Amino acid sequence: MRLLEYQGKELFLQYGIPTPRSALAASLSEVEKLSSKFEFPLILKSQVAVGGRGKAGAIVKCDTPSEVASKFTELINKKIKGELPQSILVEQAVDIKQELYISLFLNRGRRIYSLICSAEGGVEIESVKNKLIIDVPSSGVPLPLATEAALKLGLQGRTAESFKAFVINLSRFVFEKDAELAEINPAVVLRDASLMALDAKVIIDDNALFRHPELKKYQYMSETEKQAKEGGFSFVELDGDIAIIGNGAGLVMSTLDMVSDQGGRAGCFLDFGGSATAETIFYSLKVVSKIKRIRAILINLFGGIVKTNMVAEGILRAYREGVIEVPTFARITGAEASQAKDMLKDSNANMYDTVEQAIQGLLEELSKKEEIYGKSV
Repeated sequence: MRLLEYQGKELFLQYGIPTPRSALAASLSEVEKLSSKFEFPLILKSQVAVGGRGKAGAIVKCDTPSEVASKFTELINKKIKGELPQSILVEQAVDIKQELYISLFLNRGRRIYSLICSAEGGVEIESVKNKLIIDVPSSGVPLPLATEAALKLGLQGRTAESFKAFVINLSRFVFEKDAELAEINPAVVLRDASLMALDAKVIIDDNALFRHPELKKYQYMSETEKQAKEGGFSFVELDGDIAIIGNGAGLVMSTLDMVSDQGGRAGCFLDFGGSATAETIFYSLKVVSKIKRIRAILINLFGGIVKTNMVAEGILRAYREGVIEVPTFARITGAEASQAKDMLKDSNANMYDTVEQAIQGLLEELSKKEEIYGKSV
């Protein structure tokens, strides 16, 4: 379950993680009333469950009261990666001395939690060279580990002490609430040398919600997730560029782990269960097509009694009708598998005998495209 920013910040405050003063507005009258209670400048932030809001112009600064109405109206009607916000977070601007990156996440490839920190915040962490990655014990971040991280980041005095408390509290939150990810980008150092969470990206393990009834009020589905539910699929949108589709949650999760182990980044997880037909495959690809950052699709399907030629027909239909344009890499086994391969051999779908071969082919194709793009710039 991916939380909206304001929801993550509500939970952060419960764990002693400071955030800017803020309030939620869903209408023009609400934002005008709220803004009168803030000092200017203030920040308006679109509340959508996708990343890249800053680049998409969904976080704006208002220097005067006269700007609030027009900028709020623009944001509340602005789609971000296909998502339209239901509300806007009104937040007090703060005086920033330094930006940091801090995240604690479930490292699926290594089956442990990892802490990532950087003295550079507000950027894509993948592009940062001097980032710190530390394995976290199952009991959470201890003081010696937090002290080590502060030292390696070059933090001193009150900032170092604030950082240590910040990271330990974040760890407590992650482990107590069964979070798969808690990312703060940026975490900022204020003029008084204390730390504050300027953003909150939180993903809670859906399977642990029975232990946390207090979190069920935060359940939210994007339009894409709603479409997947209508189709009877299990679907989770992620931050990468590879769509992973299969029949069976265990199969899809193991495929996701294999992609991650090879350096790939999953953009979504879609399990259409045991009833794979031409129609379900077509509809699943239609759902995936709504995620604009997807550059390739990986299908891992064990047919069993399913006729895989029907699966091939669903893929061909998706290409024929222009639902998808990105290449597909598939391992499909089961009844009529040979016929399925023959049907797809002249299409943009690449067929393989093993999922390992499919993943390798997919990553090689993406690598080639990156090289070509780099040469053309």
